[in-house]
Amino acid sequence: MSTLSYVKNFISDKYIASITPTSDFGVKKVCSKIDFSRCGLVVEYGPGTGVFTKYLLQKMGPDSLLIMIERNANFVTLLRKKVRDPRAVVINDCASNIRDALAEFGKASADYVISGIPFSFLTESMKDRILRNSYAALREGGKFLAYQTFYQSNNHLKAHLDRIFPFVRVEYEMLNLPPLRIYEARK
Repeated sequence: MSTLSYVKNFISDKYIASITPTSDFGVKKVCSKIDFSRCGLVVEYGPGTGVFTKYLLQKMGPDSLLIMIERNANFVTLLRKKVRDPRAVVINDCASNIRDALAEFGKASADYVISGIPFSFLTESMKDRILRNSYAALREGGKFLAYQTFYQSNNHLKAHLDRIFPFVRVEYEMLNLPPLRIYEARK
């Protein structure tokens, strides 16, 4: 997808968090929280053009599964054409329906959920529904990893995560344009 196409989607879709995809530095920092040797199922919210997807599939084992949940139909079409890996599936849906997605593939729980959703753009009820369903969909010890750009996040997400998850840590990646705030929440 060209930069112009990405920008057009950004302008027309309020659920796209940034005008540019996440940098390699941002992807690696978020994914450094994943133990790929013990990773059977990853769910990715808002994969966009697939920058995390590509990295995840390079690191995941041969028997792992990546379920991508994307609301933007243009990105879904792009990902279905671009990602030709039997370990990856794309679902055109809302992240709040994660448990339905797991059930569709006969999975009880995920090891990791990675989210690029711009939570500050969501209603309180939708934010709560996504976070609570994500918590319910994770295995014990599983992690919810969210990344937010500085301009869309005033660290409000931490307060919501603290209400649901017993452990939450915040880090930063400055080598991303715009810089990222990274949340690691463990069940």
